Amino acid sequence: MISTKIWAVPIIILVCVVLFTPNAKAQQPFDITYCASGTMTTISATEGLVVISLDSKGITWSNHENKVFDHMTFHCAVVGKFVGPKPIGNGICKYMDPDGDIVIWDLLIDGPVDTLKAIQGTGKWKGIKAEGKAAVISKAKPITPDTRQVCRKFTGTFELSK
Repeated sequence: MISTKIWAVPIIILVCVVLFTPNAKAQQPFDITYCASGTMTTISATEGLVVISLDSKGITWSNHENKVFDHMTFHCAVVGKFVGPKPIGNGICKYMDPDGDIVIWDLLIDGPVDTLKAIQGTGKWKGIKAEGKAAVISKAKPITPDTRQVCRKFTGTFELSK
């Protein structure tokens, strides 16, 4: 009976350590602002429906102390439509950090808030799981016809594979 108790205590301690030790690769927040300029091409414009493609490029900066996704450049390609004033569309964005490592995002546009989900990463971002929402914080009058200049706040969570 005594020998069973001697083994039980170390096993309980080991289980507690494994279960309750924080994982360094756990889900973490991000909060960035990004600004972009892009060229918009009208594919079709009929009564009640405008179909467009948008090719935009820009830069990010982090608003969070962890500085995740800080100073990344990006390129997005989007196809969308306006049914009335509401934009709806899909796209892909390639974000590149200062070291040249990349995160590819799947973009869903459905109204005033965009949803992004990471679908691939290279280098330090390999195996990334991330998603978030982006909303317009500043939109300017186009500097030339068929262009668009905009800044958005993009917040969410990410996790790197172990």
